[in-house]
Amino acid sequence: MSLTLYYHTLRHLRPSQVVGWAWFAFHRPRPDTSPAPRRRQIAAAVFPLPPLREGSLVEENVFRFLNITRPLSDAADWNDLGADRLWLYNLHYFDDLNAVGRGRRRAWHERLVARWITENPPGFGAGWEPYPLSLRIVNWIKWACSGFSLSDTAVHSLAVQARYLRRRLEYHLLGNHLLANAKALVFAGLFFDGHESKEWLDIGLEILERELTEQVLEDGGHFERSPMYHSIVLEDVLDLLAMSRVFPSVVPPRTFERWTDVAGRMLTWLAAMCHPDGDIAFFNDSAFGIAVTPSQLGACARALGLQVSAPPDEEILRLEPSGYVRIRRDRLQILFDAAPVGPDYIPGHAHADTLSFELSLGTVRVLTNSGVSTYNVGPRRAWQRSTAAHNTVEIDGEDSSEVWSAFRVARRARPFDLAVERSESALRVACSHDGYRRLKGEPVHRRTIEVRERVLRVSDSISGTGIHRAAAHFHFHQGIRVEEGTTGDWMIFLPQGTQWRMVGKNGLQLAREEGEYAPEFGKSTVRPVLVWRFEGRLPFAAVVEIFEER
Repeated sequence: MSLTLYYHTLRHLRPSQVVGWAWFAFHRPRPDTSPAPRRRQIAAAVFPLPPLREGSLVEENVFRFLNITRPLSDAADWNDLGADRLWLYNLHYFDDLNAVGRGRRRAWHERLVARWITENPPGFGAGWEPYPLSLRIVNWIKWACSGFSLSDTAVHSLAVQARYLRRRLEYHLLGNHLLANAKALVFAGLFFDGHESKEWLDIGLEILERELTEQVLEDGGHFERSPMYHSIVLEDVLDLLAMSRVFPSVVPPRTFERWTDVAGRMLTWLAAMCHPDGDIAFFNDSAFGIAVTPSQLGACARALGLQVSAPPDEEILRLEPSGYVRIRRDRLQILFDAAPVGPDYIPGHAHADTLSFELSLGTVRVLTNSGVSTYNVGPRRAWQRSTAAHNTVEIDGEDSSEVWSAFRVARRARPFDLAVERSESALRVACSHDGYRRLKGEPVHRRTIEVRERVLRVSDSISGTGIHRAAAHFHFHQGIRVEEGTTGDWMIFLPQGTQWRMVGKNGLQLAREEGEYAPEFGKSTVRPVLVWRFEGRLPFAAVVEIFEER
């Protein structure tokens, strides 16, 4: 990698992150195995939220995560170097304790908790890294507050884990990781009583107050601009509200009100960023099967008695400051990405997807971004983050933002001049970005999406100078059939029988290619992609129309 790439990646880091990286790398705390604080008396009968996730423990000591099934045969399997790192993290989360049907697996869970304590000595292995440590603390406590019992050994282990986490907070990463750390400290601070647990509670509440203020934007969107991670953080907030009801009068009323407001705004934003089928759009790192679904999050909100406002029922809805735009007319819905790739100092879940869009007709997805199947460094991760994997324009084979490694971004595209226009005959949104100005001739891409009766027009203009190559990809959702017509146009066949025609205007030619769609981790399928390509002198303009056949 070039020094330029490193420079443009590292220059955005906060000083606290740089210090945090050094501290995290060189300081390894000694686990404190002193006796656990006494447990706080539980006032509520059970944790008030229902189990939501599907079970991952398919039989005793056999787990299925990320569409991969593996046995836990011996102690070494907790840290098996042959397993995907994210798979191992899931193994240490203990999500199955709070999954559907958990009562039938109670004996398995009790033995598994005991086994984890025996086979994962304090401070050693993947299970003691701060993120899986945080999620496991939460899951054990939720389980213990839902009518199940932790042994005295497990309660002691919880205290050891909380103490260790207190000294391993992820200030070098920040973002959703630090939120998860803080949530775990709050859970431990509520579960236990006494001076030590009050310190955990106070630290967790302080971090949450600061981070929720920064991370949840005014429109309710999470600042990493990923609908999947937005859903994960929203579940965190709902869990905090639920736990504060298990231990009433411990969390200050002002904090409870703050969490309630944050949850409401996040639920409204999430509803706006879903397709009519009720599930999330695939911007930045997003896939199905990681976060709980929007409908499940809504069920949690109702169980807590939250009053949630629906998004404004407008034909063009601007989500500011997160930067997305939703367009609706009749049965057509478009979600348009005019957003920054994420916060400058943690764009780890960003894709080079600026000015991409997703399209639905009724409950049928028609055009979608390509999703995520892996976080492992390599060609697949690189492609899934690339501009070519999204419904937008690449220039000279480069990405609009310089995504590299698994979670790195150097120079990043910044949208500007966002404009929306409504009239009886048309809805129009347009935006530019500067991500390609680093190239010779300083190209600038501007996209205009216009919706008229039965016609969708996508216009792309590239300003600048010199000779360049450009390409725009239109990735069709799985189940959509694409066939070439007789006059250079393309027929689009939707599953419910609707037919669309897609054509390039002014001599623009569309060609079919095969693309990859990754709806879940560990899963990918082939799907059709229509592409226009250009090579010549700038400026250049391209227009594609999609209209319904009758």
